[in-house]
Amino acid sequence: MPCSRFTTPPPEAFTITASEPARPPRALKYGDTFVVLDSRGDISTSSADSAGLFHEDTRHLSRLELLVNGTPPLLLGSNLRDDNSAFSVDLTNPDLMDGQHIVLEKDRVHVLRTIFLWRGTAYQRLGVRNYGDHAIDLQLSILFDNDFADLFEVRGAHRERRGTATAKLHGDDRVMLAYQGLDAKMRRTALNFDPPPDELTVCAAIYNLHLAPGERRPIFLSISCDRTDSLPAPFLRSLLASRREMREVTSERTSVVTSNERFNEILCRSAADLEMLMTDTPQGRYPYAGIPWYSTTFGRDGLITALQMLWWSPEVARGVLRRLAAYQAKMTDPLADAQPGKILHEMRGGEMAALREVPFGLYYGSVDATPLFVLLAGLYCERTGDIETIIELWPAIEAALAWIDGPGDPDHDGFVEYQRASEQGLTNQGWKDSHDAIFHADGRLAEGAIALVEVQGYVYAAKRMAARCARRLGRDVAAKILDAEASLLAERFEAAFWCPQIDSYALALDGAKNPCQVRTSNAGQVLFTGIAAADRAVRVANELLRPSFFTGWGIRTVAKEEARFNPMSYHNGSVWPHDNALIALGLTRYDCKRSIETLFGGLFNAATYMDHRRLPELFCGFQRQRGQGPTLYPVACSPQAWASATPFTLLEASLGLEFDPFKGEIRLRNPRLPEFLDEVTLRDLRLSSSSVDLRVRRHGDTVSLDTPRIRGDIRVSIVFSS
Repeated sequence: MPCSRFTTPPPEAFTITASEPARPPRALKYGDTFVVLDSRGDISTSSADSAGLFHEDTRHLSRLELLVNGTPPLLLGSNLRDDNSAFSVDLTNPDLMDGQHIVLEKDRVHVLRTIFLWRGTAYQRLGVRNYGDHAIDLQLSILFDNDFADLFEVRGAHRERRGTATAKLHGDDRVMLAYQGLDAKMRRTALNFDPPPDELTVCAAIYNLHLAPGERRPIFLSISCDRTDSLPAPFLRSLLASRREMREVTSERTSVVTSNERFNEILCRSAADLEMLMTDTPQGRYPYAGIPWYSTTFGRDGLITALQMLWWSPEVARGVLRRLAAYQAKMTDPLADAQPGKILHEMRGGEMAALREVPFGLYYGSVDATPLFVLLAGLYCERTGDIETIIELWPAIEAALAWIDGPGDPDHDGFVEYQRASEQGLTNQGWKDSHDAIFHADGRLAEGAIALVEVQGYVYAAKRMAARCARRLGRDVAAKILDAEASLLAERFEAAFWCPQIDSYALALDGAKNPCQVRTSNAGQVLFTGIAAADRAVRVANELLRPSFFTGWGIRTVAKEEARFNPMSYHNGSVWPHDNALIALGLTRYDCKRSIETLFGGLFNAATYMDHRRLPELFCGFQRQRGQGPTLYPVACSPQAWASATPFTLLEASLGLEFDPFKGEIRLRNPRLPEFLDEVTLRDLRLSSSSVDLRVRRHGDTVSLDTPRIRGDIRVSIVFSS
């Protein structure tokens, strides 16, 4: 997830009404701008609480409703394009009455509403057509408003004071909404209408249309955020430019085609969602964490998403690493939980962050982002052979390692731990950051400086990978020290975290070094890092696929027998796709391929039930029932970056993909395919300057491999190991 949550109100204090909105939300994003609409294309009180047009953590439009003769039109259907480039809505008129008489029968007027985002502007085209056999007169109204609410206000935070808002007409076709914030920043929203409406106020545009039989009339609306000094480019030119831009960005990316059309749809949606969440930054492209609440730079989320994408889109990791290195903490700041060498957790650009009403302008309250940064840097080097980038990043890597061995381990017991430095910070600072996520077997919450089980694994893997990087840079002494530190950590880890009573690793050590003897999915992430002893890793793997954990859809975060288990909770019994993905990578490390097949199949089946075939941030951990889909979690982000990357990670784990750019080799170690996949083709899989097309076919419990096309010097093989 992005796991960041502010403390006022607490993470779980989302307002849930008695019933869900009648019109489910739809989301589009471009850069630092996103919009949440309902299925009619409206932003309205009947939409989700997150509805609005947002730019840089501020809502720039809180209402946008279309009426026909003062009445909401009827929804025929709405569709999000497969590539997320636009949202289209088909509407028609209801029976329009004048007293007791019908003046216009339903289904005579068709309105095609097309919406997309590009470069800080929301574009909308209304195509109005009369399908009747006689001329009609019609009034079409567009109602709009804005509160310039900070994103944290939209999420429920209360503010005693706010800035000053104004609304003014600029000619007969333009409305300017403005807000002078308490941070002295002026935020503006410009609404531009083409053609000019017959009536225009600061909250409504009205068109009085006379349409002959078969006549079409287009109406264009553009809504620009902050960039209000000039008119945006026309609708069609902007739409074509945005699609051309998307094609150029994705043209060299590895593509995947399989024998299963439903899985192809899942992969297509995942790739499109990841591309939509990508944002160009001065340091490179960065996957923003999710919509609506996390459309910004998150350290942990960006690092894990880049790790999941590494095999098929390694350039994402380069952008993530460079951006996080640029914002690495240089000094101690208790309010921001910052210490020298620490990697950013969350970045916010709204008014409340600027005023430090929330601490998340640049916030570092994440215990795992720093070792994950070092780990990703090493994995990126092993995937690409890009030594130049590692040389560029090496000072940041060294600073991160210094934090791990210094402020990250304040009692010098060899384990990295966290404790927030101020009351405004996050109570829990691992990926499970709900206030009640870290607890003992009797349900008591863990107190004091907490050492999470998976974080020790991240540190272990980070030091192993940093040692390999050091050797490639000719720093052999540093490499030997790092390897020795990793080996010592593994010994201490087994002694401190293994709990024979639960036949698993403890969730954490509390401030008194007492283990939280709770069976959780965190132990599964330990397998991904390689710190676990082989015999114990297999025992953990077997447990995770039993009914205590495995719902039939995926692995729960907490076993159902534990004290705080709740399948409807955020972190104490739900199913998180990205968590399952990292567990799958751990299963392949310890060659538990049959378990991967089971896990892969469960999440594939879950995705087939999801709206748009899109895996959300999380869903409820109820046991699978015959003939029923999974139970959704009402405020889960969707799309969400590391959930979107999960199908690709599961495929990587199944195929056992390994890359060696220094030898020019791609290996498939102990590959297997689940029953729902007979064939998988990877096109343009790159290694340095070479590329290859791979085709893997399933034959019962084994697979065959062929390479229809190879460009450059590259070798591909299947490796079977015991």
